[in-house]
Amino acid sequence: MSLLVLLIDRVPNRTEPKNDRKPVTLYALKGLLSQCQLWLRSRRDYLRFLHRLSIKRNISMRFSHSFSAAAIMGMVFVGQPAFSQNMDTVLATVNGDQITLGHMIAMEQRLPQQYRNYPDDVLYDGILQQLIQQALLSQIVDGKDDLVLNLSIENEVRALKAGLLLDQISADAVTEEAVTKIYDERFAGQTGGVEWNASHILVDTEDEAKALIVTLAEGADFAELAKEKSTGPSGPRGGQLGWFGPGQMVPEFEGAAAEMETGDVSAPVQTQFGWHVLKMNDIRETPAPTLEEVRAEIVAEIQGLAVDSAIEAAEVRATVELSDVAIDPAIIRASGLLLQK
Repeated sequence: MSLLVLLIDRVPNRTEPKNDRKPVTLYALKGLLSQCQLWLRSRRDYLRFLHRLSIKRNISMRFSHSFSAAAIMGMVFVGQPAFSQNMDTVLATVNGDQITLGHMIAMEQRLPQQYRNYPDDVLYDGILQQLIQQALLSQIVDGKDDLVLNLSIENEVRALKAGLLLDQISADAVTEEAVTKIYDERFAGQTGGVEWNASHILVDTEDEAKALIVTLAEGADFAELAKEKSTGPSGPRGGQLGWFGPGQMVPEFEGAAAEMETGDVSAPVQTQFGWHVLKMNDIRETPAPTLEEVRAEIVAEIQGLAVDSAIEAAEVRATVELSDVAIDPAIIRASGLLLQK
């Protein structure tokens, strides 16, 4: 659940409620977490990549204009006639290892959108230099029997395959028809809900609250009484809370507001903060959100359902056997075991 405003008077420095708050669905959260997991797997590469792009083409220009330096490092750039390229087109070799156009496109497809928005020439140079440097560094450890490296590669390959499949499943599931269908079922012909505009006076005891109600019935001005008697941060504003909707107040306060009509003054209402006397200033219905306002949420829901369905189907078809081995969960932190062979 999102951190909604639970305090009746808000945080002291918040003088107005946030009326544009959108609900965060479970599927939206799951979709966001899935994206974050995919990005975090290569976070170091992305940080380096962002650094390269932020300095534009400095690195690539240095390489392209310093062929002698490239030759010393064992790199040979391969020229190709325009429009003759395919996935196997070799763009560079690093000590004999080839970097192809396929490698470039595969990396571009895995970049977060903000990086993919760079100009083509900047993106091309950045990706090529990223792959060149990866090749140089990977060659240093090639041939070494490194258990940690081998296990990490196995994990990364598994994660990448799963991520690519889930990406495809998510993309295939989202159609305009599916999005519109959910929107129509949920919002067509509906109002967005109700919002209240209320003022309140907060005091410590029920007797104080009852005395306030008597004073108001005798004709006292609510705002002036709030300024004089309220112990809450809204007191200096005459107890004015502004507009708020469902879920923005503690349940006892919201429940009392939902029973009131415009102009009503409530009986004493107890919450964890004390005793309240409410005055309902106004009530309004909010319009249903437009399709574009909730499109991202609906898309995330569709993707989440598709991913869950695919995983459940795979689990049904699979044979998964857990070994009957007594394991102390704390051993997961025993990195020293990786050094024992």
